[in-house]
Amino acid sequence: MKGFFSNLKGDAFGGLTAGIVALPLALAFGVSSGLGPTAGLYGAIFISFFAALFGGTSTQISGPTAPMTAVSMVVVAGIIAANDGSVEKALPAILTIFLLSGLMQIGLGAIRLGEYIKYIPYPVVSGFMTAIGVIILLTQILPSLGYYPKEDMVFVEKFKPEAEEIMLENILKEEAAEDILVLEDFKETISRAEKITQEDILKESQTLAAKEASGALGAIKVLPRVLRNISWLELLLALGTIIIIYGFKRITKAVPSTLVALVVMSGIAYGFGLNYRPIEEIPSGLPIPKWEIFTGFSLASITPYIFTAFTLALLGAIDSLLTSVVADNMTKTRHKPNKELVGQGIGNSIAALFGGIPGAGATIRTVVNINSGGKTKLSGMIAGLVLLIVMLGFAPVASKIPAAVLAGILITVGIGVMDYKGLKAIPSMPKDIKLGPIRLSSEVMIMLVVLVLSTFWNLVYAVGIGLVIASLMFMKQIGKLTAEGSDVKSLKEEEAWKDEKSFPTKLKEEVFIKHLKGPLFFGSTSDFQQLADQIPDTSSVVIMRLNRMQYMDQSGLYAMEEMLLGLRERKVKILFVGLLKQPRYMMERIGIIPDLVSETYIFDDFDKCMEYITNKVEDIV
Repeated sequence: MKGFFSNLKGDAFGGLTAGIVALPLALAFGVSSGLGPTAGLYGAIFISFFAALFGGTSTQISGPTAPMTAVSMVVVAGIIAANDGSVEKALPAILTIFLLSGLMQIGLGAIRLGEYIKYIPYPVVSGFMTAIGVIILLTQILPSLGYYPKEDMVFVEKFKPEAEEIMLENILKEEAAEDILVLEDFKETISRAEKITQEDILKESQTLAAKEASGALGAIKVLPRVLRNISWLELLLALGTIIIIYGFKRITKAVPSTLVALVVMSGIAYGFGLNYRPIEEIPSGLPIPKWEIFTGFSLASITPYIFTAFTLALLGAIDSLLTSVVADNMTKTRHKPNKELVGQGIGNSIAALFGGIPGAGATIRTVVNINSGGKTKLSGMIAGLVLLIVMLGFAPVASKIPAAVLAGILITVGIGVMDYKGLKAIPSMPKDIKLGPIRLSSEVMIMLVVLVLSTFWNLVYAVGIGLVIASLMFMKQIGKLTAEGSDVKSLKEEEAWKDEKSFPTKLKEEVFIKHLKGPLFFGSTSDFQQLADQIPDTSSVVIMRLNRMQYMDQSGLYAMEEMLLGLRERKVKILFVGLLKQPRYMMERIGIIPDLVSETYIFDDFDKCMEYITNKVEDIV
C-alpha cells in the first residue's frame, strides 16, 4: 500500500484533471451511442476506476472512446430496431452484449493474447481509425444542424406503408408461434390487426425513419432533407463549440478546451433562455445494477451480435494497448499487456452491469494524467471518482447541456481520431502490386478497403476483410522471397556454398543440390513444386540442404511428400543435410522419415554427406 500512495499529490491532481477532461467526452459518447449521456458517464466512471485498479498500466486513464462508441452504435441501433424502437425493451440485450465483450476481454488476457496484438498490420488500424473519424463526422452532421429524423413527420410518413406491413407480418409470426394461424380463416388475424392504433403505426414508422437515417450512409441519404430543415440556433451552438475548442488551445493547454467550450456554450444557451434542445436528463442518484440483463436474458436476441461482441473486445484490446505504449514512452516504464486486458475486461463488464457503454484506454486522457503528475493506478481510480462526484452533485445542471454542443465536441473528436500520418504517406508508399495497367501499393489498398467498407458497410466485417487481405499479401511476399532463395540448379550453374566448393567434378552432372532457404509453408508451396520440377531426368541423387528451413507447416509437409514420391518414382535417391528439429518432427509424424528418406540418408552436416557420397555413391545410384 505504501507504493500505492507514494505519489498521492501528483495522482490526485492527475486524476482530477483527467476526470474533468473525460466529462464532456463521456456525455458526448453516451449520446452518440444511442443510450444517452448517462450511459456514457457510467461507462467512464466504472471503466476508469476498475481498469486502473486491475490493469497493467499504472498511468492509464480508461473510458468510452471514439472507436468503441462507433461499434457500440451498431449494436445499439440494431437491437433497438429489432425491439420496435424501444430502448427500454432493447436494453437487456444491449447490455448483455457489452457484458459479453468485457468477459471476452478478460479471456483474451487470460490466454495471453495481449502479446500478439502488436502483429495487427498498421494499414488495417489506420483505415479503421480514419473510418471512425469519418463515421463520427457524418453522423454528427444531423444533430449539429438540429435535425432528428423521428421528428420530421413528412419523412416519417413515407414509412407508414412499410410499418403497417411489418406489424401485420409480426401478427402472423405470433400466430404461427402460437399454432393458431389458419390460412382458411383469418378471423384472429383480423381481430389482432384491428387493435393496432395509429399511434402504434406512427411509432413503428419513426423507428424505420431513424433506422434509414442511421450510420454514415444513412446520414448521406437524408442530407438533402437536413439542409432544407436547418435549425440555425443548433448550428450556431455547434459551431461556437468547435471554434472555442480549437481557439482556446492557442491560448493555453493548461485548461481542457473541450470543458471550456462545454461550460461557455451551455452557459450562453441556458443563461439567455434560448430555445435549444437539451440532452436527456441525467439521474442524480447512485448507479443501480441492471439485473434485467439476467432476468430478461434471451439467447435469440443476442446471437446475431456475438461476433460484434468479440470485435468490441478485440478493438478495446488494441485501443488500450496502443495507449499503454504511449504511456510507456512518456514514463519510461513497461506495461503488462495481458494484465491490462484483464483490467479492461473487468471494467467493461462492471460498466455493462450498471448500464454503461464499453470503453478502452484513452490516449488524450492518459497523456493529460501523466503531464499533470499521475504516476500510479490511484490516478485512474481518482478520475473515475471525480466523475461520480460530478454526476451526484451536478446531474440537474448537466441535464441542461445543449445536444448541439455535444455534437460539436464529437465533430472535433472525429477530426482528431483520423490517422493523418497514414493518409499523408499514401503517395510515397511503394507500388508493389499490378491490377491490369494500374500499379498500386498493397498497403494503401488495404487501408482504403478497410476505410470504405468500415464507413459505408460494416465495421466488423471490414476489419476481418482487411486482416485477410493483409495476411494474403504478406504470405505472397514471404512466398516470393522464399522461392527466390530456394533455386534448384546444377552445381555448374548455381553459386555453391562455401563447403561445396570441393565437390568432385565427376559427380556434378548426376548429383544435384537443392538449397532450401526460409520456411516451407502454404504461401510458398506452389513455387516449391515448380522448383522440384526443375530437377532433370538425368539426375540420380538429390542432396537437400535444409539448414535454413526453420519451419514447415502442413501444406509444406504435403508438398515435400509429393515431391519425394515423384523423385522416388524416377528412381532418384534423396539425401537430407542439416534437417532441423521442427521440420523433422513434422516429417516423422506422417512417415516421410523413414519411409521415403531413411535415417541412413540424413546427415548433420555437409562434410558427413560428402564422405558418404564419395565412399558409397555407386551403391545408391
